Amino acid sequence: MESSLTNQNKEPYRKLIIAVSIVIPLLIAILFGVKIPGYDFSFLPPVYASFNALTAVLLVMAVIAIKNKKRKLHEALINCCVLLSTAFLIMYVLYHMTSEATSFGGVGVIRYVYFFILITHILLSIIIIPIVLFTYVRAWSGNFERHKALAKFAFPLWLYVAITGVVVYLMISPYYA
Repeated sequence: MESSLTNQNKEPYRKLIIAVSIVIPLLIAILFGVKIPGYDFSFLPPVYASFNALTAVLLVMAVIAIKNKKRKLHEALINCCVLLSTAFLIMYVLYHMTSEATSFGGVGVIRYVYFFILITHILLSIIIIPIVLFTYVRAWSGNFERHKALAKFAFPLWLYVAITGVVVYLMISPYYA
């Protein structure tokens, strides 16, 4: 009993984070099957790609800020990254619910490069959800040692997802209708 309470104190919101980390990818997968005709959100891909680019820049700035012991700036930048990533997700789902899928038209080696980047981006975007949430909650609850330990993994993964989101957009954008 005591160890259960101790573990819960070390990881507040553990069950909620796990639930959210399962529900978000499932909900996205379900919503991809929903098509709502009559809306034109074709302007969204460059917008949400820009949000990914801005997230990548702000993540690097956040790491620089914390290394320079500017905790408040680090916090503000990470909060912006979380908001940008959330807005990205909403726009991404909205676009895909109202638009037909775009196929990548590249051939040869570039096709394999594109699909490698796309698949790793998708897989890591699922994996990063609980990692970012646990990292965020650890800092929010003042557990900075555990926050720092997990942030060493969260930062490069989140950065990779943000950057590859832009790369995927740039590679597929010539094939949008």
